[in-house]
Amino acid sequence: LHLWFLLSPKPPPPAGCLIEQLSEEKYECMVCCDVIRLMAPVWSCQSCFHVFHLNCIKKWARSPASQADGTTLQQHVDPPCLLSNQPIQQSPTHSAHCGRKVTNPEWQRSEIPHSCGDMCGKKRSGADCNHPCNILCHPGPCPQCPAFVTKACICGRTSQPMRCGQATVLQCDKVCGAVLNCAEHTCSQVCHRGQCQPCQLLVQQVCYCGVTSREVLCGTDKDGFDGSGHFSCQKLCGKMLECEAHQCQQVCHPGPCQPCPRSPSLVKTCPCGQTPLAKLLELGYSERQSCSDLIPSCGKTCNKPLACGSSDSIHICEKLCHEGSCGPETKIKLRPCCSLSDIYKRCNKKRSCGRHKCGELCCVSVEHKCHLICGYKLNCGLHRCQEPCHRGNCEPCWQSSFDELTCHCGQSVLYPPIACGTKPPECKNLCTRRHECDHPVFHNCHSEEKCPPCTYLTQKWCMGKHEQRNNIPCHLQDISCGLTCNKELPCEMHHCKRLCHRGECLAEGSCHQPCTLPRPDCGHPCAAPCHKGSSCPRTTCTAKVALQCDCGRRKETVHCTDAATSYQRYAAIAMASKLSDMQLGDSVDIGQLITKKELKQTRLECDQECATLERNRRLAEALQIDSSADPFNIRSTSIYSDSLKEDARFYTSYWVLPHAKILLT
Repeated sequence: LHLWFLLSPKPPPPAGCLIEQLSEEKYECMVCCDVIRLMAPVWSCQSCFHVFHLNCIKKWARSPASQADGTTLQQHVDPPCLLSNQPIQQSPTHSAHCGRKVTNPEWQRSEIPHSCGDMCGKKRSGADCNHPCNILCHPGPCPQCPAFVTKACICGRTSQPMRCGQATVLQCDKVCGAVLNCAEHTCSQVCHRGQCQPCQLLVQQVCYCGVTSREVLCGTDKDGFDGSGHFSCQKLCGKMLECEAHQCQQVCHPGPCQPCPRSPSLVKTCPCGQTPLAKLLELGYSERQSCSDLIPSCGKTCNKPLACGSSDSIHICEKLCHEGSCGPETKIKLRPCCSLSDIYKRCNKKRSCGRHKCGELCCVSVEHKCHLICGYKLNCGLHRCQEPCHRGNCEPCWQSSFDELTCHCGQSVLYPPIACGTKPPECKNLCTRRHECDHPVFHNCHSEEKCPPCTYLTQKWCMGKHEQRNNIPCHLQDISCGLTCNKELPCEMHHCKRLCHRGECLAEGSCHQPCTLPRPDCGHPCAAPCHKGSSCPRTTCTAKVALQCDCGRRKETVHCTDAATSYQRYAAIAMASKLSDMQLGDSVDIGQLITKKELKQTRLECDQECATLERNRRLAEALQIDSSADPFNIRSTSIYSDSLKEDARFYTSYWVLPHAKILLT
């Protein structure tokens, strides 16, 4: 720590503070941390202005720590100062603070300790100041120069006297007026630092061929060919050449157009370039007089390379020597390993990555290297792999952070470097986040934004406010008691039949339970969907009623409508019998046949089996047979044939007495 304190940069101490501390023997040497006495030999650094014991600085100059590159004192000529890192002489001497007048100065009570007592005379730190320091020899930096000089402002138009050591930059209120980059206009800004801004005026520029114009800032493209500010529109020039027969085919260009490329003075070979025209003249061809004359053809194959080819498969023109551009008929120069049908086949082999196909035409590669970018997400989950597509897993993310990574509460810390994607450290302290409830916290500090649910056991009412449940975790909100809701519905006729639930009872907005109002005809409930505020609709009653005959043997459950039909048939028969009694002169009460009570007591008609049972009952009563063991009330489930019954009637002697009570039917 002491070495780090020594090597850390220190600001230069003020001269007044140094003089006071040296005079009162309170200044400490930075090497030995001991007080510098008035009579002790010292050495002052002219860069950092700190004062050291002479012996301490000599030891420092000879120590390995002073050699930044590991050299020894004999190899290193000038070891650096431990604070300013400026070179130190191999043999530092005890000299005055000014460093150049007196060696081994003696201490005088009336003078500054370790000074020569004369004027300092050192050059001041200001780069523009040429005046030497005019105060007595002193430690620390020299004060600002008090001399008055004339300084000019930034633009140089105004000057005024001021102190030499004053670092204030003069800035006048006049317009700069310097010529701008366009060399036509001047700067309109007030006196400013640095170069003037480019000219902001908009001007119209015309291209070199004069066809296209544009609006740009003044001075744009003035560093071109002629400095006129013109530009190239990248279209064909189209100007008439000197031959007055052809137009310029070059892209819009500065300066005059080139001579006609068909000029007899320029054309020296046939169109394909394989035969000189001089040789063709020897064969009897006429000499060309103007650019409009045809260029003689040598009659050989053109063999010029076409633009559709490449370095691997060169397409050449197979026409005879001709003028103008080559046609679409091509001759393909194939590889030795390929056939003509192979040039249109794409390679279907997998590349080195194992993910993509090669897809090259007429491919002869062996490795099939993949040049695409992998692009898969790295293990950090934040960045993607930028390496060429490869097999296997991607390399770990190389990015890292040099900031400390802490848990949420700040108690657990991971110190840098931190690999990208590293999760915050685990913390064993309780979570200090703000929670929705006031219950005790049982989970540890975590890095997730949402805390785990509170599991503290509480008492909570169920959703329907039927009962209060115990031992319910705090995070559970909707508690159902399992009972029927039984709340009165808005129709004021029914109650909710759903199990304990939250929210409104009627999710659909209206009650659909069956109406419980009695019907005027049968007294059964209406059973139509709830219709509060309106009369019950006239519908067929579907209620089930139990019917039985007079003897009680026959029992059936039928719809109310069918029961009404049976009752009407029964009432008609009873009415007919009553009318026959009326004809005999008897009084008859028919009120019971038309009342609703009798309608509810509708009975079934007894059948033949009912009559048989009634006859057996009377016979058992006549024979004084116990009704509890009455065999006549026991109906055999066996079915006998008619022939067996006839034989039994004929051979009655075979009957035994216990069977005498059986009546054949």
